[in-house]
Amino acid sequence: MKQQGTRRMDTDARQAVELLIAEDDSEDRILIREALEEAQLDSSYTFVKDGQELVDRLYRRQRRETPDLPVLILLDLNMPRKDGRRALADIKNDPMLRAIPVIVLTTSCDEEEILQAYQIGVSTYMRKPASFDKLTEMIETIGRYWLQFAELPPPSGQRDLTRPLRGEEHAHPDGYYSFA
Repeated sequence: MKQQGTRRMDTDARQAVELLIAEDDSEDRILIREALEEAQLDSSYTFVKDGQELVDRLYRRQRRETPDLPVLILLDLNMPRKDGRRALADIKNDPMLRAIPVIVLTTSCDEEEILQAYQIGVSTYMRKPASFDKLTEMIETIGRYWLQFAELPPPSGQRDLTRPLRGEEHAHPDGYYSFA
């Protein structure tokens, strides 16, 4: 069951954008939702419970069966059905999805996992903090950087998703990224 919420604040008159959050732990979903509300980001957000649900949702959006693609994905690594690593590889191997920034938000600080996530194409790797105050601070920082300062690709409704991005026509047929 997906959970949705919206919180808005004035930031440069930008429209609210959607965050898609893949998190299997119900307690972590509650904490992240509360941190998002506390941070008052100019965004709406949707939770999915695993990597398979995340990828299925993105592909439905790509086919325009649901609204625009998210502008940012928060991704847990250790989830059932399809873990975050495989979901990340699917996203980064798809020419129509790979421009979406993906932030890994996980409990793991294993150096091999961090390296592997960056090799697959993660935008940022962050460890979930132990306290709610630190989680809220982290969410605020993510919001300030990615939603206020970073220049992101236009929302999918404002670009042709059937055409690859410039340079994609020369991509290797197996994609840029692999997951072993």
